[in-house]
Amino acid sequence: MLWMPAPSPETTTMSQPTPDITACLLRVYGVVQGVGFRYSTVLAARRIGVCGWVRNRRDGSVEIHAQGAAAAVEALAAWAQHGPPSAQVERLECSDAAAGLYDGFEEHPTL
Repeated sequence: MLWMPAPSPETTTMSQPTPDITACLLRVYGVVQGVGFRYSTVLAARRIGVCGWVRNRRDGSVEIHAQGAAAAVEALAAWAQHGPPSAQVERLECSDAAAGLYDGFEEHPTL
């Protein structure tokens, strides 16, 4: 068995990447900006228990980095296929992403 030191108090509230954590990068296309998609994604991710971030892209898409238990990440991806009521999702792309250290789920600036 591999010995690992106990986490320090500074890192106990952060989402530590572990083998049972899944991370993916979602790109959502369609009418997804100016319709509350980012705000709704933050609420959905927090409700589901996913860590990461969401941001608008200059090409009109929304990008979501989702990390957590596989079932939770899949639930957020399923939600993103339709988004909030005013969104019109045309396409959702999902790719594997590197796990990071996140403390919850938040909005990031447009890229």
